[in-house]
Parts: sequence; C-alpha cells; structure tokens
Amino acid sequence: MRTRPADRLSVGDIPKLAALTTGGMARLVSTYHLILQVARTRGIQSPVFCLGPCAALVRSRKIGYIERLDPDGCRSGCACVAAHPADQKRGSPVQLCPDFSCLKKEEGSVATASEPQSQTTVLNGADILVESLARQGVSHVFAYPGGASMPLHQALRRSREKIRTILPRHEQGGGFAAQGVSRTSDEVGVCTATSGPGATNLVTAIADAKLDSIPMVAITGQVPQQVIGSDAFQETPIVSVCQQITKHHYLITAEDPNSHESIQETLRSIPRIVKEAFFVAKTGRPGPVLIDFPKNIQLSTLEGEIDYDPPMHLPGYHPELRVVAPEQISQVIAAIRRSKRPILYVGGGVVNSDASEELIKFARASNIPVTTTVMGLGAFPGDDPQSLHMLGMHGTVYANYAINEADLLLALGVRFDDRVTGKLEEFARHGKIVHVDIDPSELHKNKEAHIPIVADVKVFLDQLNSQFTEDDAPEISEWWDQVNEWRERYPLKYGDAGDAILPQYAIEELWRQTKERDPYVAVGVGQHQMFAAQWFKFSKPRRWLSSSGLGTMGFGLPAAMGVQAIHKDSLVIDIDGDGSILMNIQELATLHCEKLPVKILLLNNQHLGMVVQWEDRFMEGKRAHTYLGPVDHPEWLGEGDGEIYEETYPDFVKIAQGFGIKARHVRRKSDYIDAINEMIEHDGPYLLDVICPYQEHVLPMIPGGATVRDIIIE
Repeated sequence: MRTRPADRLSVGDIPKLAALTTGGMARLVSTYHLILQVARTRGIQSPVFCLGPCAALVRSRKIGYIERLDPDGCRSGCACVAAHPADQKRGSPVQLCPDFSCLKKEEGSVATASEPQSQTTVLNGADILVESLARQGVSHVFAYPGGASMPLHQALRRSREKIRTILPRHEQGGGFAAQGVSRTSDEVGVCTATSGPGATNLVTAIADAKLDSIPMVAITGQVPQQVIGSDAFQETPIVSVCQQITKHHYLITAEDPNSHESIQETLRSIPRIVKEAFFVAKTGRPGPVLIDFPKNIQLSTLEGEIDYDPPMHLPGYHPELRVVAPEQISQVIAAIRRSKRPILYVGGGVVNSDASEELIKFARASNIPVTTTVMGLGAFPGDDPQSLHMLGMHGTVYANYAINEADLLLALGVRFDDRVTGKLEEFARHGKIVHVDIDPSELHKNKEAHIPIVADVKVFLDQLNSQFTEDDAPEISEWWDQVNEWRERYPLKYGDAGDAILPQYAIEELWRQTKERDPYVAVGVGQHQMFAAQWFKFSKPRRWLSSSGLGTMGFGLPAAMGVQAIHKDSLVIDIDGDGSILMNIQELATLHCEKLPVKILLLNNQHLGMVVQWEDRFMEGKRAHTYLGPVDHPEWLGEGDGEIYEETYPDFVKIAQGFGIKARHVRRKSDYIDAINEMIEHDGPYLLDVICPYQEHVLPMIPGGATVRDIIIE
C-alpha cells in the first residue's frame, strides 16, 4: 500500500536506525531491509520506495545513506531521512530537496549544506528517451505495454508527473489518439507499442498519418539487438514494414551490442534521435516518424553526464521556409487582376501551416469565392456567405460547378486528389492554375500548374497580402451572380421523413445545439463522415478530424479520445457509424477508466451505409455482406421491407453500459433534441444511439472517375 505523508520516518526514528547497526551507518549492507524494519516499528507494514531520482543512494564523508518511504513526499516537501555515520549518537537527520540542489538540517539542527556531497542518479536508456520526450514538450503518451517495451513503461511511470500516460485498449486506438493530439494542437502526438504484433497494430495509424500529413512520433519496443533477425519471439522488422509509410525512421542500435563503450555511445545518441524525430515530424510537410527501440538499449545504464539538447545530424534535410520570389507574387496578382471567374481551392495545407487568418484576410480583400477539400474544412468559416463549402465527390453542386467554370484556380495546400478531381483531364480544364505547396513533389504530380510555387502557404499568403491592393481585386460581380444562382438552384437538402431521424437532420441539429461551445468533432469513415462534412459548419481550423486520405474505419472514437485528453475542458464529439465504431469500440473502456468525457453520436442504420449506397446506385441494390445483422434476416440479401428492427444488433446501449458509459437509444425525431441535450450536459462520456433509415444516400455524388457533368443530385 502507499504510505501517507504522516507515515514518514521522523527525527525520533534515527536512534532506532543506529541501534539496528553493528558497524556504523557506512557499513550497512542492506538499506532496504533496515528501513523496512524501522518502518514496521512505526506500524508501516508495506512502505513504498520511490524509484525516481530522489531514490538515489547519496554517499559522502558525512552522509551514510538517504532513502525515501513516500513517493509523493518529494513533491510536497521532503520524505527523505539520513543519518550521520560520524556521530550516530547524535543521529542528526537531514532533509533533501526534490532536485538534490541542497542539503539542509531539520529545524533546530546544525546546517550541513556546505559539506562535500555527491549525487548518483542511475538512468537507463528508457529513462533517457522519456526525459527526451518531456523536453520536446510532450504532455501525453498513448502507450500499450508488452515484453519488449516494459522498461519504457517503467520509465514513463517514474516520469508520471511530467507526462500523462494513457492506456488505450488497442495499439491502433493509441495511434489515432496521438493523431487527435497532433491535429488539434501544436504538440506532436506520441504513441508506443511493444514489438511484433504490438508494432504491426500501429501500422494503419502510421499510414493514416502519412496520407493526411499529420506529425506523429511512434515508438516501438524491439527484441534485444543481439537476436534481431533470428525470428525471436514477437520480432517483426517494423522499420522495414513502415519504410514507405513514414517520413523518417530510426532503429536505435549499438555498433557493437557487446561493447560497453559502444552501448554508452548509443545511450548518448538517444536525445539527438528524439530531437530529430520531432523536428522531422513537424517541419516541412508534416508526417509520422518511427523510433524502434531494442530492449537491451532500454535497459542499459548510463555512466556520466548526458546532453539532452545535442546538435542534430540530418544531412540533406533542409525544411527551412522559403521566401516566395517577388516576381512570383507579381505573377499571381496579375493573374487575379485579369480573372473574371476566380476561385480559391483550399486544402489541409492551410490548416497545417496555421494560415487560416491569412486566408480569410486575402479572401475578404479579393472577394473571391472559397471552396475547401475535406481536409481543409474549417480553414475558412463554413457558415460565411463567401464559402461554397466542400467540393469533390460529395461536395456541393455549386462548388463543383464553380471549379468547372473558373478561369483561375488558386490551389493552396492541396494535392488534386482523385475524390476531388474525378476524371483528371476534365477537371478545371478552362482555368489557369496557381498551385502553392510546401512539398515540391506535389507540383505537377496530378495536374499541371501554370504558376507552381514551392512554399509554406502561410508564407505565401503573408507576402500576397502585403502586396495585394484594393486596385488588384478583380471585378467579379457577374461571377458572383452566377455562383449564387447555382447555390439557390442546387442547395444542400434532405427530405422529410416524418418522425424518423434522418442522419442529415441529426448532424445539422447537433451543430445548431453545440456551435456556441466551439466543439471538436471527430468522425469515423462512411456515410456519416460525409454527412458531417456537409452539415456541420466549422468556423475554425483544427476542429474537424477525419481520416481523409486512407479512409480508416474506426478512426473517430480514438481520435476524439486523444482530443479530449489534450483539451480536457472542451466539448469533444465523435460522430460515428455502427460499422465504423465497431472497429475500435474497445476504446470505450479508455474513456471510462481515464475519465475522458467524449460524447458519441452514433448514427445506426444497421448497414455499411456507403457501400450500400454504391450497391443501390451501381449494383441493382444487391446486398453483398453489407448488412450488419444476423444472416437469417432478409436484409442480408437486400430483400427486407425497409424498416429497422425494434431490436437492433448489436445493442450499443448495453455495450456502452458494460464499459461503464452512460447511453441511450433514440428513434423518434420528437425525442431527439432532448436526447442531444442530455448527452451534452452529461458530465462524463456518453453514447447516443440514433436509429436512422438505411435508405438515405449522400448527395450530391460524382461517381469515381466521372466529371461534374455526371453529378447525381436526386
């Protein structure tokens, strides 16, 4: 059991300590057993010994030993006791400050601070890595333990006052939670796993971060260096596995694992590796970095001092911000001035570069319509009249028409993804393209740019705003007349289903009820994801979290978990589907145990809705394993009557309650607003199971590989 501060050894205990020895304090063989005996004379049956830096054995000419009984005492004063070997009768105790910076007598005794002293703090490789994380500003780590990562977890335990370690219930959940931190803050998210299956369970989260350009550091335990390559238990070559889905990767090994000097050199390289990993992850085009950490290096102990801020060694990597040439800015302004039908095509690069303010400033000055990709939602206020909302496969008709007819595309931080462009050669074929991206490999990759600019979008917009004048704003009143005519003719809309709850209504009403609270919204993947992108209007960046490039089902719940951890006082919502949430539903346990009050709006239609939509549109409605209920139901083959069973499968309310989560079903529109309010006002995590018709389709829709002329509206 953990001892209370009142259970610390006192001045009166020192003679007892001396009486138990036969050769003086300096000759004590076992400090632990001695302290244990004295503790039991005080009624402390199970004293807890601190394993942190204050547990170090301090020896000098005057001080025989120092030991701690209360691991909390160092932070609240001092729980250390010491004895004077030179004068045991006096048994003068000393107190030790938390950082060993001073030694002082207890009140009423003679000071000893000026006496010679030494400090021995034993650090192993795992301790060094954890301290390096703390010095990079890491406040949370999502870590699942195993054999090859146990030393790392012990080090995290010792540093729990600096870093909060959250135990996800699956490594993939930890990876997505780390993304939740990265996507909504300036901190780089960190996740850890053990070797073998633990490491491979991180692969999807790492790939997801790579495709969405999300900075993340993933740390994996590895088998001892001496047995790497021998097919040891739980060994996988995770660096090789992840080479194509990481921005950079490390395997921390010694040149000679059997050489003491080589091990020491490797231990001293850990702070540099961690520093480089964070630098690479968050500079240039962000992305994930992997650190593979063999167990023998974790356990090896350091001798001497270590530099936690060493110089980096990254030859060939130069992510410094480029200044855009004045001639390029002049070219862009000239193109804007001449244009009659310009449009701002905005992607996730604007969010990643924190360029939202600069974008809004330029959009106001130029009065150019703004459309965003899925990754760009929130970069420009979604409820602003200048916003055309999202473009692409499930974007608005008016945004897609405007792109198709534009004579100038200002493409900022985008990659001309196929879900936006459809048939590439037909996309924006009437317009001149200005493409600004920090990654030169994106320029001309999918679509030829007339004015390609390699730059951070924020730097580009800063320079553009500084040179753009009122006289440079194009005359586009006729263009706005056309855009508004499209907007009036083809608005986003949904039907009236009586007292049934349509998913579009559920999301729009959630937005109305929560928009004043500035919520963070994570989503899974499927119809609910696209409905949320259409109907939840984001007014700020970094409030929307979506697995957009990889499209990973199961993303929403753990991502929201990470957001709630880093933004503990904010409203965090996971809008999810019944198919998607099952991929990581075990994280309900994490919400309960870690006290993370995420609100889950579960749109439950008993089907894999997006695949069903494609079956309806292109495969004559023939169901092929897209019904999530029992196989003996007629819906399994698409032969049901269209109604949802009174008893849905699985029962998500019972599942949530089993995890200790408050939950409720709602089926009727008349009950929905009350249910939303109950969910929002609940002081812990909450799951609202909203039963929806499965016949709803996400519209508009441009079929894959088609053009805007093929857009499906009804």
